[in-house]
Amino acid sequence: MSTIDVGNPSPVEQGDVKHIGIKQPSVQVQTAIVHTPSLTPDRTPDDTPVDDINPMAGKKVFGLEKPDDRARELAASLTLEEQISLLAAADFWRTVAFPEKGIPSVKTTDGPCGARGEFFTNGTPAALFPAGVSLASTWNLELMEEVGRHLGDETKARGANILLAPTICMHRSPLGGRNFESYSEDPYLTGKLAASYVRGLQSKGIAATIKHFVGNEQETDRQAYDAIIAERPLREIYLKPFEIAVRDAQPWAFMSAYNMVNGEHADEYEHTLKDILRGEWGWDGLIMSDWTGTYATAPSIRAGVDLEMPGPSKWRKLDQVMDCLEKGELTREHIERAAGNVLYLVDRTKGLDGPPEPPERGNNNAEIRNLILSAGVQGLTLLKNENNVLPIRNAKKIALIGPNVKRAIASGGGSAGVTPYYLTTPWDGIRSRFEGEITFAQGVDSSKWLPLASPFCTTPDGKPGVLLEYYGGDRFKGEPAVVQHKASTDLWLWDSAPKEVLPDYSFKVKAIITPKTSGNHTFSFASVGPGRVFINGELFIDNWDWTDEGEAMFSASEDVIKSIYLEEGKPVDFLVESTNEVRPASKVSIIGRRHDYGGCRIGYQEEDKVDRLKEASDAAKDADVAVLVVGLDAEWESEGYDRQTMDLPKNGSQDRLIEAVLAANPRTVVVNQSGTPVTMPWANQAPAILQAWYQGMEAGNAIADVLFGNQSPSGKLPTTFPRRLQDNPAYNNWPGENLKTVYGEGIFIGYRHYERANIAPLFPFGHGLSYTTFEYGQPTINKTVLSESDSITVTVPVTNSGSYAAHEIVQAYVKDVKSRIPRPEKELQAFDKVFLQPGETKAVELSLNKYSVGYFDTSLGQTGAWIAEEGAFEVLIGASSADIRSKLSFEVKESFQWIF
Repeated sequence: MSTIDVGNPSPVEQGDVKHIGIKQPSVQVQTAIVHTPSLTPDRTPDDTPVDDINPMAGKKVFGLEKPDDRARELAASLTLEEQISLLAAADFWRTVAFPEKGIPSVKTTDGPCGARGEFFTNGTPAALFPAGVSLASTWNLELMEEVGRHLGDETKARGANILLAPTICMHRSPLGGRNFESYSEDPYLTGKLAASYVRGLQSKGIAATIKHFVGNEQETDRQAYDAIIAERPLREIYLKPFEIAVRDAQPWAFMSAYNMVNGEHADEYEHTLKDILRGEWGWDGLIMSDWTGTYATAPSIRAGVDLEMPGPSKWRKLDQVMDCLEKGELTREHIERAAGNVLYLVDRTKGLDGPPEPPERGNNNAEIRNLILSAGVQGLTLLKNENNVLPIRNAKKIALIGPNVKRAIASGGGSAGVTPYYLTTPWDGIRSRFEGEITFAQGVDSSKWLPLASPFCTTPDGKPGVLLEYYGGDRFKGEPAVVQHKASTDLWLWDSAPKEVLPDYSFKVKAIITPKTSGNHTFSFASVGPGRVFINGELFIDNWDWTDEGEAMFSASEDVIKSIYLEEGKPVDFLVESTNEVRPASKVSIIGRRHDYGGCRIGYQEEDKVDRLKEASDAAKDADVAVLVVGLDAEWESEGYDRQTMDLPKNGSQDRLIEAVLAANPRTVVVNQSGTPVTMPWANQAPAILQAWYQGMEAGNAIADVLFGNQSPSGKLPTTFPRRLQDNPAYNNWPGENLKTVYGEGIFIGYRHYERANIAPLFPFGHGLSYTTFEYGQPTINKTVLSESDSITVTVPVTNSGSYAAHEIVQAYVKDVKSRIPRPEKELQAFDKVFLQPGETKAVELSLNKYSVGYFDTSLGQTGAWIAEEGAFEVLIGASSADIRSKLSFEVKESFQWIF
């Protein structure tokens, strides 16, 4: 029996991992290569492979070796069996290695908000950055690139070479479970932010894996639904961010989506993967599947998905691929091309003959902490500020009220999560910056699930946390094969079950739970496989043959909740027994296996006998200022499921709390923490509303700095806040029916929809206030005619006319005055963020080119083309999509077309 303690990794020394290998090819070489799909792959006379997607692979361009030559020559030298083995991962995170051939394994890691490392929970501490929507609210491309660079260092510290980020799916509905992880409802803003992130990350030799390609705008039935997207919105909205990232930053890897697109699985959809990505765009990197997002053997390899994740393989075992070869469903060229793409990514990151994988380590330092704080402050978005309630000045007593005051709400749930170096709460940040009196009232409990039982648990030998015993086989036979100490009772074991007990295992969770009060206390239990709970040796919860699924990232039961009377200070023995057998049992015939992932979650909450609403109202009455911290959290917003309502959880309790506090104190600031818009029935009454998003591990300090005016807020909304859910463009097609989701709104998502339908939102796209005021001078334009190869520069003088040093985000929207087909009222096509001292004026330059005026015309050619239509255009300069300060005109003299 081996004992492993993974609850609290010890600190390690900092240092960089040495990277060897070919780096990103130069733009000149890439633009010189013409990529044309070949419909009939064949062998050359000397039997060297010809890539049926990129026929230039392995060729010299202008006498220069192509950067992927070394990888493709090595792939060609491998046996067929070795090539096939490279097409699926070796384990949950790593590719297959052939050390004797100079082929090391490379390691992937989640994710968009931080480089987590090997384990979903209880892993190596890591930097937790603000969520994607919060970073997008900064509208700061330089900041995004800096974030990417630091994430490169963090990825190295986890011993990894590939970061599974950024997530750039669109905010189609306010209910999207992963909207917090993505950037925006606008494809231009999303693409520009993503390109900056990718440039920063890959400057460190770490591959960006841009995802999810394509049409993954919902989590409901995410591995089964079919996104029905017409060609024009597919091009103009959903592919556009990926296109911009490819053109501006050349990400080294893509991840295919779980869902289907127009009747085909996204990992098999040749139109997007082969024709567009590798064909029209000429992209030369690696495509990997999402985890378990491969659904057949030949179709995904043919379409260009090079790497099945995770391993061991389900669809690319040697006999499966060989069978497809014999049937003519695959060719040797398909396999060699994919193996070459895998080796090219290895060479770009670790390098062929690269070093062994280093152990994971921490990388906590002042520079990364300061960057996260700066990014957090810049993302905070001031939605409303009447009577100068903010910043808080001359207050002697502040009431901090709400369910999120003493909780660190730093990220949404799922693969965006990390074990952070530390966390800061609003309580922490405000206490460290305010010398007066502070009172606290929780007000309501907004938790979706019971809090984890961890704080009440000790192991049988007295350590904080629980003991996790693994047994080979699913019947707890003999002595445990592996014993782990876990700090948390969040025990989903997707990627952390030890190899010694795979593929079928059972486990026990053992702990002593000591109540802090007497009362009818409540336990919750959810399990992936069969599970049961014992208290003091007696069966307490039986979840062995569960049938109803709950909301978890992959699959788990609903929470089983049960109460029991316990006495203060009197410990009880707590035991869980569970296995990784498939549940519900009916799924065995569907997925074709009896064992899958295992794990469980254990919650615990003691009886609450306090009138929380009255306590909050009394606290507000007695304070100079009341600060309400409300919102969502990683339980309400997560990968794996969508929100069911736009309302604040739960059951109206937070809205009632806000209304009670507003009635008690007119100087109330509402701080909302969420990754998506929420309904605000109290918005007219609240004098100040601060949208705080999910700000990472410095969330509490960032909020406090803005509340007290240490820095001015400068965020602007990257997504529209509608007044009610029914107003949003996807309302009538969400989440679809019979596993089909029709993107019936076409190109009119986000502000495009609200403007076209003349529906006033609660807060418009691009909106965000400051502690100062800005005056926009008369813009100038350097030319009034736009040609295909040219660009136009608009210059806008902006003056800080107030008393606070602050940022302003200047936005340029383009309007096609008269078009042959319907177009949006206007579209964001340029922006810049400028920092101004009081009284200072700066000239902001905004550049427009052919991409700023084009639309995708499906009537052109075989599959359509981009066209800039002859005629007049307007540039609308604004502080938001609804706050247009001035406009200019230019024209396209003669229509022109292009593909990429």
